[in-house]
Amino acid sequence: MSIGEMLAATVPMVRTLNLEYLETTPERAVLCLPDQGDFHNHIGGPHAGAMFTLAESASGAIVLAAFGDQLSRAVPLAVSAEIAYKKIALGPVKATATLGRPVADVVAELDEGKRPEFPVTVAITREDGAVTGEMNVVWTLRPNG
Repeated sequence: MSIGEMLAATVPMVRTLNLEYLETTPERAVLCLPDQGDFHNHIGGPHAGAMFTLAESASGAIVLAAFGDQLSRAVPLAVSAEIAYKKIALGPVKATATLGRPVADVVAELDEGKRPEFPVTVAITREDGAVTGEMNVVWTLRPNG
């Protein structure tokens, strides 16, 4: 089962918004929010809350891709998220997430008994490639027990 399939099966909001997982690797996660009238705002584009959920979901997908092998000893948790809406978004939008720290450095902190934090940056783009929003999410791996 892919990360996208797993998240679609276990996270109701992913199913509600019909998010599409286009790529999920430790280097990059790309998700798409299809153009759906039920989730439009007052100007006919995707609602800000739907775009927030898209971007946060992309950040979670890359975290699982990068640190899935650590789940037996730590739980990934979002610590904080900040979003900036840059341009009007119309039609389908994509969110592309990238890790802000090397995986090995984060795992080394976990090995030392620490609770590592690491940033994930997300660019939200419309079909013409214009960046309509940017999100920064700080994640942690909380050691079990």
